[in-house]
Amino acid sequence: MTMQLPPCPECGSAFTYELDALMVCPECGHEWSVAAAGEDDVIRDAVGNPLADGDTVTVIKDLKLGGTSSTVKVGTKVRNIRLVAGDHDIDCKIPGVGQIGLKSQFVKKVTK
Repeated sequence: MTMQLPPCPECGSAFTYELDALMVCPECGHEWSVAAAGEDDVIRDAVGNPLADGDTVTVIKDLKLGGTSSTVKVGTKVRNIRLVAGDHDIDCKIPGVGQIGLKSQFVKKVTK
């Protein structure tokens, strides 16, 4: 009965080991928590609901658009979002504004 340990998320090495509550990679020296590893992939809205591609969200705060004098008003409904990696983790198209990147901390998921 051998326990299969996860590979290192940094270098992919299979030679990981447990050290107290952490996992350690002897090849690159990376340390991580197994409990936190699964949570990093989930993008959540301002109240903690998990978001997925195709969801509908509403803006919870007036957002000034950089380089213009226009704003996206609170309560604006944004349909069919797409999740991407990066600082602005939502790509979407807002009517009257166009294609834009939003941060998930400024939106709330709409439940149908």
